[in-house]
Amino acid sequence: MPEPTQGQTLPITLFAIAAFAGAIGQWLYKRGADAAVSGWTSYLNWQVLLGIVCYTAVMALFVAAFKLGGKPVVVYPVYASTFIWAAVLAWWLEGTPIRPVHVAGMGTLVLGMFLMGR
Repeated sequence: MPEPTQGQTLPITLFAIAAFAGAIGQWLYKRGADAAVSGWTSYLNWQVLLGIVCYTAVMALFVAAFKLGGKPVVVYPVYASTFIWAAVLAWWLEGTPIRPVHVAGMGTLVLGMFLMGR
């Protein structure tokens, strides 16, 4: 029986890129929310709009990965790394601390991604 990840290198790579793009989108949404001053129209600032572009890219990468034969049970766990990337970006760009409990959660995510890919 073939390995579940056989032939999944490019779809996995596309989902990894999507995970990073999703994390950038999350960060942009937060920055856009911080920049919103009053009323719902202020939510349509450049940060939020760029976040929407990031999430559109995520969806395009998903479609491309599935078109290339990506198996959901293999590629979706890779997208869970979005939460790790988001924490790293927040640490790098805003100085948000990453505490031991966060590292434990990240380790749990990585273990889960590994187990789901098996």
